[in-house]
Amino acid sequence: MRTNLHARRRAFSMIEMLIALTITATLLTASLAALDASFKGYKSTTESASTNVVTRMVMQRIMSMIRNGTTFGPYPVDVLDRAQNPLTSTYIEFETENDGAGNRRVVRIERRDPASASTGPYELWYVQTDFVSGAQSSQVERPLITGVTEVSFTMEYDVGPRLRRATVDLTVKPNDYQAAKFGSDFETPTIRLVSSVNPRRLDD
Repeated sequence: MRTNLHARRRAFSMIEMLIALTITATLLTASLAALDASFKGYKSTTESASTNVVTRMVMQRIMSMIRNGTTFGPYPVDVLDRAQNPLTSTYIEFETENDGAGNRRVVRIERRDPASASTGPYELWYVQTDFVSGAQSSQVERPLITGVTEVSFTMEYDVGPRLRRATVDLTVKPNDYQAAKFGSDFETPTIRLVSSVNPRRLDD
């Protein structure tokens, strides 16, 4: 009597297939969750680093312009009134050029509210106005930083009024508008920079 050398192979049962599919689906779900968390962490890190660099560059530039500027505003009505001086505002303006013959350049750094509301996020704008013979000849304006949650300019004046010290307090929310959206529940930390400067002419 001959025996069959080839044993019959038994196929997977329906229960075994369901168990295998369940395990595979669980592993894929865990992998996608880990990948999503990795993308969120990368997005937060790159946004924060990029915004930090840009904010520091803008802050240094503003400090440099204030240090070399003259004829600052706004200024208090009474510099001797401690309720008015120091003065805190959402903008600062000053002259960067003045030849004494009516030809001058005025720079204004200001916070602009969004069109939809006045609670932010805001934008920080640079506005440059040139005057020739006392009349305005041109004006150039451009945004410096977006996603600003708060900005204030605190100006301490001496008699004159002459600006003694200016302090800029700038808080920015990192946000890469070109990046993919991973969910509104993922928050990136804000960046806050505070810097003070004295006009150069007071250092002489």
